[in-house]
Amino acid sequence: MYDLGDRLVMIATDRISAFDWVMPNPIPGKGKILTEMSLFWFNFLGVSEQLISSDPSEMGPPFSDHKNLLAGRAMLVKKTEVVPFECVVRGYLAGSGWNEYQKSGVVAGIRLPPGLKQASRLPEPIFTPATKAESGHDINITFSDLENALGKDLAAHLRQRSLDIYQRAARHAGTKGLILADTKFEFGLLDGKVLLIDEILTPDSSRFWSSEEYRVGESPASFDKQFMRDWLETTGWDKQSPPPELPKEIVEKTLRRYEQARGRIVSG
Repeated sequence: MYDLGDRLVMIATDRISAFDWVMPNPIPGKGKILTEMSLFWFNFLGVSEQLISSDPSEMGPPFSDHKNLLAGRAMLVKKTEVVPFECVVRGYLAGSGWNEYQKSGVVAGIRLPPGLKQASRLPEPIFTPATKAESGHDINITFSDLENALGKDLAAHLRQRSLDIYQRAARHAGTKGLILADTKFEFGLLDGKVLLIDEILTPDSSRFWSSEEYRVGESPASFDKQFMRDWLETTGWDKQSPPPELPKEIVEKTLRRYEQARGRIVSG
């Protein structure tokens, strides 16, 4: 991230993280895949209000001096005052939402019907905001907590926009044989307006499942870095010290899942 005053240059690298550690070797091409998917969604959903350009030659030096290196992985965007909460939308019960539901039948203060299973589709998508942690994991909060922090009007606007974007994206994903189980958005404030910021609807910010592989009661394979996480769990790594280097096979399998998500989403 490069600060140009009233603008930012965001460059998606090929680095990848897990368990709050950045891995020692990258996933070649990952940054370009995430950028291509974000640019597709910005255009498809009509939510490109933060984006100024994705052409490095329009970003000025030193970026324009390295346009071949940065092409496909850099975005020039408006600088905003970041709203310090993750705007999470869940259409299915998975991840931390599933863990919370098992304990209390509630997710982020929202009581759900009894008897739901892992990966169950929810009666309707729910908005479950979370804190933006500087380190470690984000923490789910209630909508009342969000209202207290931001005011009722802004909180209601974030919920409405997040649900609208999720529902439209989920419909498109469904036509491509994908389920958008959940996702998170970030927003910023600029001149009194609320702008959608950062990347959106990529495997790094969303849980995509294959419709063909989906089974209620099981944890479907996501189009993300799960191959890498699963391998790390077998290594004996203590997660407190620098992680081991990723084998070529794990790098290739992880990249393939990102490529499959990109191919399905942006095709046609």
